[in-house]
Amino acid sequence: MTRKQRRLTLIGLAGLVLASSVGLILFALSDGIAFFATPSEIAANPPAPDRRLRLGGLVETGSVVKDGPKISFAVTDGKAAVPVRYTGMLPDLFREGQGVVAEGKVDAAGYFQADTILAKHDETYMPKEVVEALKKSGEWRPEAEATGPEPKSVTR
Repeated sequence: MTRKQRRLTLIGLAGLVLASSVGLILFALSDGIAFFATPSEIAANPPAPDRRLRLGGLVETGSVVKDGPKISFAVTDGKAAVPVRYTGMLPDLFREGQGVVAEGKVDAAGYFQADTILAKHDETYMPKEVVEALKKSGEWRPEAEATGPEPKSVTR
């Protein structure tokens, strides 16, 4: 084997190892990837039952039903609503009419089975994707767009 052939063999093996490691990393991360969807998008094009999603919108008024640790509610963007089922502790700021992001999968019956619920952390925060979806649907309230409380003046 000449020097040039050994070098090409070594480069080829290094490329094969690199491609294999990238493939294994992408396969391992595929379970952690969750795409954002609005209720209108899910109603128009239901995802496969095994596909992880992040569902964002507003908790529909009058839809929250608690049965011990099991909670069911609907997430709406003003045009469509998706029923959500969740078992566990809800965030303290979770309530009707507030922004929410639920992460999980849509089951065969059409319910969104959430394993994680995220609520706004203060009066002015809402995930960017939820704001954009609400603006598209015409449900966005401009007063929610404030950046936070007025700064307090300091006197000495």
